[in-house]
Amino acid sequence: MKLLLQYLALCFFRNNPTDLIPPKSFMWKTVAFYLISGCIVEGLIADPADGSLEVLLRTIMAFSTIATLLLILKKSRFFKQLFTAIFVCENFIMTLAIGAEVLDHLMVMSHEVHREEISTALGVFLVVWYITIVSYIFRKFFSYRISESVIFAFSYFVLTYGIPMLFMDI
Repeated sequence: MKLLLQYLALCFFRNNPTDLIPPKSFMWKTVAFYLISGCIVEGLIADPADGSLEVLLRTIMAFSTIATLLLILKKSRFFKQLFTAIFVCENFIMTLAIGAEVLDHLMVMSHEVHREEISTALGVFLVVWYITIVSYIFRKFFSYRISESVIFAFSYFVLTYGIPMLFMDI
């Protein structure tokens, strides 16, 4: 539990991901939680079968993107640390997204007039927060300037969410 709290502190821009060394089992539990929560979110907004496939593709893209980045930088020994840091924070945002989906459903049921604006604002907030967190992790991990870390974080987002989404549209 202590390790999880240390990782969750990254979501609030505390702690340094290089100081956190997860056991392999913690990393795989993080992946399992990501797959389950991702399937829940996608199941709420799309066909559950398509959503599950998209979540699986996102996981593969995340593994590939992080592994490729670390291989290029010749820092592959840090894969477990970087991957776990990003995925714990991604799981946190995904949990908030589930809450946002539930809130959206409740607003639909109560015929809330501003439901679309509220849901869109929540979605944009969560995406911006996610990119900011990943940017923070990259900045701390690789000592990038803020602009470089934001570019890498946005690129990571596009690769891990955009490509699977495009693939699903084919």
